[in-house]
Amino acid sequence: MKGQSRSCPICKRPVPEGEGAKRHHPFCSKRCADIDLSRWLAGVYAIPATASEDATQNGVPDGEPEGDIESEPKVRH
Repeated sequence: MKGQSRSCPICKRPVPEGEGAKRHHPFCSKRCADIDLSRWLAGVYAIPATASEDATQNGVPDGEPEGDIESEPKVRH
């Protein structure tokens, strides 16, 4: 990719070339790298989830535990 200018995924400015630029790769600066990290930690980047095929085939709705394990013990009075 010699000769081609890359842009920072956060601010879209050109990423500087050279040894110093490798420190924050693929971002242009520590500031943009920190913004990206903050977004990851806050859950901004997420993959949309759908009901898994296994859960629907087994008749267990997504999010409910499978098997004989009860989430709360039943108390008889």
